[in-house]
Amino acid sequence: MTSRELASLQQRWAAYQELPELTEHWYWRPGWRAGRQFYTWHLTFEHQPELHNLTTQLQSQLAMPGLDMVPLDGLHLTMQGLGFTDEVSDDDIKAIVAEARRRCAGMPPLELSLGPVDPDAEGIGLLVRPWDRVEGLRAMIRSAIATVWASVPEPADNFRPHVTLAYSGAPVPTEPIRAQLAKLRHLPVAQVRISEVPLIALRREGRTYRWATVATVRLGERAEPVNVEVLR
Repeated sequence: MTSRELASLQQRWAAYQELPELTEHWYWRPGWRAGRQFYTWHLTFEHQPELHNLTTQLQSQLAMPGLDMVPLDGLHLTMQGLGFTDEVSDDDIKAIVAEARRRCAGMPPLELSLGPVDPDAEGIGLLVRPWDRVEGLRAMIRSAIATVWASVPEPADNFRPHVTLAYSGAPVPTEPIRAQLAKLRHLPVAQVRISEVPLIALRREGRTYRWATVATVRLGERAEPVNVEVLR
């Protein structure tokens, strides 16, 4: 594990020891409301049996009050937002996708390790490593956006790759959760191979995130003609 990742894991775990209770994750962020969708680039994990097995094992041990489990088809790694679907033009989406495909065509697929458990006030995630590969892909997507827009949404800094297994659903005490997590920190990690990056239209359904894929950027392949399913 690299020094940055190890330092982050240790610092966050130490902070969790001092956390008296969870913070509910499901408050409405600015601009969000029921039924509204948001264009964003995520890594998703539909065909990753090793990760699914690890997730199932961990979630079976974390079925505790205050935690809302993420379904296997809802696992994701948040990369880079674009904007709400009712505020971004079809032409801009197509231009950004075309540029992202051109820039990412020469990038090799990502080989990543997920684990161990990495908790905070709003949820329990898996540490992702190495960070530099994910950061490089995100930087490429941001550079594609910058060819279309004068300003790229969201800060470039303070990005921490992670995959959430459970969100905090209520302000319950953390002590029993900490005790359970301590038993799970040394499970073997899961290996994943990411060969494509979807642009999705993200929405909230109750206490979970759902999405529709708008376009896909494949890593290590020649750029294809833009095929975008614009959603509103």
